[in-house]
Amino acid sequence: MALKPEPTAPLHSVRHALRVMEAVAARPGGMTEAEMARESGLSDRELARLLPMLRREGYLERLPDGAYTVGDSLVLMGSGPARELALRNRLRQELSALRDSVGAAVYLSRYVDGEISITEYADGPRTPKVHEWVDFRSAAHASAIGKCLLTQLDHDDRRDHLARHKAARLTSRTITNEKALFRQLDARPASVPVLDLQEYAVGTVCAAVPMTAGRAVGCLALSLPLTHAHRLYRAADTLNRHAAPLLLSLAL
Repeated sequence: MALKPEPTAPLHSVRHALRVMEAVAARPGGMTEAEMARESGLSDRELARLLPMLRREGYLERLPDGAYTVGDSLVLMGSGPARELALRNRLRQELSALRDSVGAAVYLSRYVDGEISITEYADGPRTPKVHEWVDFRSAAHASAIGKCLLTQLDHDDRRDHLARHKAARLTSRTITNEKALFRQLDARPASVPVLDLQEYAVGTVCAAVPMTAGRAVGCLALSLPLTHAHRLYRAADTLNRHAAPLLLSLAL
């Protein structure tokens, strides 16, 4: 486990992407890269990093003359009754691709009305999801998902959650002391994945990264059996670097 996750900022990429797509959508006839840079305020280097992802995800389409226009994915993710179905299908496709990329089960989670909710996940025969032997809603103090969501709450909301869901000892590694848990959460840099090293379940390691879209609190996570623990840091780094397309879908 010598590799450490590389701090990245998918949220910045998403904000930049939204500015680019907004500029292109306002120009139905197409927009050149120079015009995109000028309208969005991004440098040529920042734009060059974004465009391959936006084309790959179908948000932008390159015209024969080299200009860019709105892609099919952005049209589908617009408005109307089909938006919810399009979003769900897109999230599932992206989670499945991410599962194959990191070689682990992956999860999308949100904190809604004071409770943890796993909204989507992708697993498979070679990437089994974690056995939920204790309800995730009661294990925020021990799971990577729960701790990642708690880091995005203020002090009062954290205390409220733990007052409703007492921090029980699930394994010998579980932190049950509230002050010690809060110190651990506050000490973690915002751009570095949260880890669970057998705190929720013996034989399982997990990682999670924030997926905050607007005022919604969420996270993207993965789980691995202990026999694959040597891959955790690399997988967490990949998870962090590939969070932007999912976050972008949620932000539209």
